[in-house]
Amino acid sequence: MSLSSKTAVVTGSTSGIGLAIARALAKEGANVVLNGFGSADAIEKERAAIEREFGVKAIHSAADMSKPDEIAAMIKLAETTFGSVDVLVNNAGIQFVAPVEDFPVEKWDQIIAINLSSAFHAIRAAVPGMKTRGWGRIINTASAHSLVASPFKSAYVAAKHGIAGLTKTVALEVATKGITVNCISPGYVWTPLVEKQIPDTMKARGLTKEQVINDVLLEAQPTKQFVTVDQVAALAVFLCSDAASQMTGANLSMDGGWTAE
Repeated sequence: MSLSSKTAVVTGSTSGIGLAIARALAKEGANVVLNGFGSADAIEKERAAIEREFGVKAIHSAADMSKPDEIAAMIKLAETTFGSVDVLVNNAGIQFVAPVEDFPVEKWDQIIAINLSSAFHAIRAAVPGMKTRGWGRIINTASAHSLVASPFKSAYVAAKHGIAGLTKTVALEVATKGITVNCISPGYVWTPLVEKQIPDTMKARGLTKEQVINDVLLEAQPTKQFVTVDQVAALAVFLCSDAASQMTGANLSMDGGWTAE
């Protein structure tokens, strides 16, 4: 499969799953638009590495995924720079862990905005061009939490359930236009996001770091292993292939058996 002459926008791609997906798509020949926060030096290092290693063009958009205008401007930037947005990966996400009665309202609003609404705004901006060209791949990073819940994650679970519903709805709307829309639902992937929530979970549940890893995180996954970012990226690449052209509206679990129980 080749994605040469195609362009991929990957939100939340300066680290973790998003960066792995961006690199995997670049390896297949796609020009990429990276998006996300971080130190300018670290972002430039990743951007330059993609161009050097894969012989494609890569740019970075600092668009804030909680701001609809900035999301629309990012899609426009990609179209202006490269001529199209052929692959859209809505991956940006944040997490916060607290009992519902203590959950800060501003954190709820922020998680819904970044984990759910941002995907709507990006899809809304990208679909017209995909329809015109008669080809598109939209991939949303959901989570095992799009299918099942965990305590203390009300906003995250609500947002990820929303992503699953948004995926199905848009898939039906564009089904005859050569555009597929799917979501990938990983279990626990070892990323900075997961690493960062360990102290919060330790505090919320009164556990040690080892207990959180083994008894909370991996307790949910029958394989007792973290999913890797490269495994998620490989599935995203497959969803862009002709072999996956009849896969649309699907919620694809990659969770070590978590949601099978």
